[in-house]
Amino acid sequence: MSALKEDDLVVEIGAGKGRLTEFIAEKVSKVLAIEVDRRLCRELMEKFSGREEVEIVCGDVLKFDFTALPPFKVIANIPYYITTPILFRLLEDSVPLITATLTVQKEVAERIVASAGTKKYGVLSVMVQFVADVEVLFYIPKGAFAPPPKVDSAVVFIKRLSVPRVSVSDRRLFRKIVKTAFRQRRKTIANSLKPIRSDIKDLLLEVGVSPDRRAETLTLEDFALITEAVKSGSQ
Repeated sequence: MSALKEDDLVVEIGAGKGRLTEFIAEKVSKVLAIEVDRRLCRELMEKFSGREEVEIVCGDVLKFDFTALPPFKVIANIPYYITTPILFRLLEDSVPLITATLTVQKEVAERIVASAGTKKYGVLSVMVQFVADVEVLFYIPKGAFAPPPKVDSAVVFIKRLSVPRVSVSDRRLFRKIVKTAFRQRRKTIANSLKPIRSDIKDLLLEVGVSPDRRAETLTLEDFALITEAVKSGSQ
């Protein structure tokens, strides 16, 4: 599972009743299990009382300070309604994530691994692939769960890159451009990026990106070129 090693620190998000927690604890030296439900958290603290290798954290994962941890791996069955915020939090520049093995909604998994030029390609695809290798390991039909959810699931493996896939001098600007570009997918890139720069059409032509293209056709390299053009044009 997730190429676990004995000296790994594993963060489990949404520990529930601790079944997966117990399995992980048999394989690594430290498990940090985060659970927001107070009743379940009390049960977890009872269950793992005296187990030094298991630390229970009661609270909201979106408020947890991952930057304070040493390099760690994540294993989680993520609540589907907060999958994207959790992913973005784990992949922040200052978070020392090594890998994440996540069970997510099938549609979200397909968006994470989507390629440029496909309908499911969007902000999530670009921002995850910018900093990580991604792979869908397998799909899980909804009937495999009890009670069954309304949607099928997938297990996704994310491996953080040592450096981003494309080089940009201003990562905050890169993120802003990506999010703005996809805000209105039907618009051309020249129209969707007008809030960024009024002369965006000229900048696009300078870097060889057709102003008539749409965001879903742009590769990470294209977004990096646009970022550098906007950055240099602002100076």
